[in-house]
Amino acid sequence: MTKTKYIFVTGGVVSSLGKGIISSSLGKLLQARGYRVTIQKFDPYINVDPGTLNPYEHGECFVTVDGHEADLDLGHYERFLNIPTTRANNITTGRIYQSVIEKERHGDYLGKTVQVIPHITDEIKRNVKLLGTKEKFDFVITEIGGTVGDIESLPYIESVRQLKWELGKDCLCVHLTYVPFIAAAKEYKTKPTQHSVKQLQELGVQPDILVLRTEHELNTPILHKVALFCNVLKEAVIQSVDVPTIYEVPLMLQRQKMDEILLEKAGLPVGTTPEMKQWNDFLYRKSKASKEVKIAIVGKYVELQDAYKSIEESLLISSIYNDRKLDLHLVHSEKIHEGNAESLLKEMDGVVIAPGFGQRGIDGKFAALKYVRENDKPCLGICLGMQCMVIEYARNVIGLEGANSTEMEIKAPYKVIDIMEEQKNITNMGGTMRLGAYDCILRKGSKVFEAYGKSHIQERHRHRYEFNNEFKKQIESAGMKCVGENPETSLVEVVEVPSLKWYVGVQYHPEYSCTVVSPSSLFVSFIKAAISR
Repeated sequence: MTKTKYIFVTGGVVSSLGKGIISSSLGKLLQARGYRVTIQKFDPYINVDPGTLNPYEHGECFVTVDGHEADLDLGHYERFLNIPTTRANNITTGRIYQSVIEKERHGDYLGKTVQVIPHITDEIKRNVKLLGTKEKFDFVITEIGGTVGDIESLPYIESVRQLKWELGKDCLCVHLTYVPFIAAAKEYKTKPTQHSVKQLQELGVQPDILVLRTEHELNTPILHKVALFCNVLKEAVIQSVDVPTIYEVPLMLQRQKMDEILLEKAGLPVGTTPEMKQWNDFLYRKSKASKEVKIAIVGKYVELQDAYKSIEESLLISSIYNDRKLDLHLVHSEKIHEGNAESLLKEMDGVVIAPGFGQRGIDGKFAALKYVRENDKPCLGICLGMQCMVIEYARNVIGLEGANSTEMEIKAPYKVIDIMEEQKNITNMGGTMRLGAYDCILRKGSKVFEAYGKSHIQERHRHRYEFNNEFKKQIESAGMKCVGENPETSLVEVVEVPSLKWYVGVQYHPEYSCTVVSPSSLFVSFIKAAISR
């Protein structure tokens, strides 16, 4: 292809319909046809990135390979497309305005009055086209956060209107809406969809494809009615019906020829329908798995659906590759203690100690770790979870009473976890942690070396505190080994207790690099240990 095609995915009626899954699924279908595809997310909030947002506000914060704190939808993009995302794949209104204001301060606008149109919209369009012009992708799919009609989204929709006018067939719009079922009337209602499309049309954008989110399959008259009143071709009205797993969505869209319709509208040859063998093999293994593996996640945000999204998906994917159904149990770290740890964790095959920040729920993590360590239950500690492993071991095995992290207790008598040297003088919170992919050298013969099958790995980080190397010799002599280190800084990345079946803590986040066709070696090894138990 000589010219990049740009696809926008917008949403209407209500939020949380699954624009990210639709974008990922469409990208997967185009990728299966041999096209180079990437997806970006535009978030209308004024935060520069979601790094400073509480999980209660925005769910999980995903980290890209180049160290950008991003929206959790980028995790879906990577898990579906199996390609890494970067800073360019997640843009917020805060970043758009920040860039425009910096240019104004620099004098780039030559004294002109800086306005939403054209300056903000031009900056949005520049970021949309950046991946196509610089990285040479065939398709750039751009998901617009929020719903049509939101004040915050107006500059983005205006940018879509301008690009459709400028690029013609090279720019398409997919609009996702909700068709509710009114139980009392026993009818599906299309009026919300009609109003949503009307709002989009009033802003100058005519959707090329409509995707109707619904709990049950809609009949043909309803689909034709939507096509007629929304000015969309009948075959371009697609259903997104509830399915058992999000990984079935690409195949559901493929059966309705969504990718073929899009290619025709873009003026590209349709060709034969791709087989998608790896994807189908994965779903086949999922359907055939009958035995369960019980895994608990211990964390302080377990009541939130998306707080540990990448960890949950990594556990699911790795369970499938071990031919098991995942039976996931979420244990609130504020509600677990030494008195009830056995009753909550006894039936578990494995336990994950979740990442996080701050004091809240930390004692529950120590209680969970003490129980699984003393009962030799497979355990994976991630980031703060790994640090808790070190603290609990220092306290209860070595006998360093009061051992702690300076994040929790600045005057701890034994600072086994301490703030990183380069973090000590930082005052700004946003984007200032140790972020992105870093090298790690694994010790041969360790559990992690066996898991990865190599000594040199790269994984992504998001932390300010680290293992204090002053205690390394003492901790290793007591049986906890430091089996993974950064080659440049000697930062301890991985700890494990070799005398236990599978007790591993990692400072990095292996969940960020787990995809459907390339599962995380560490998670696969953890699930395998949980099964063999």
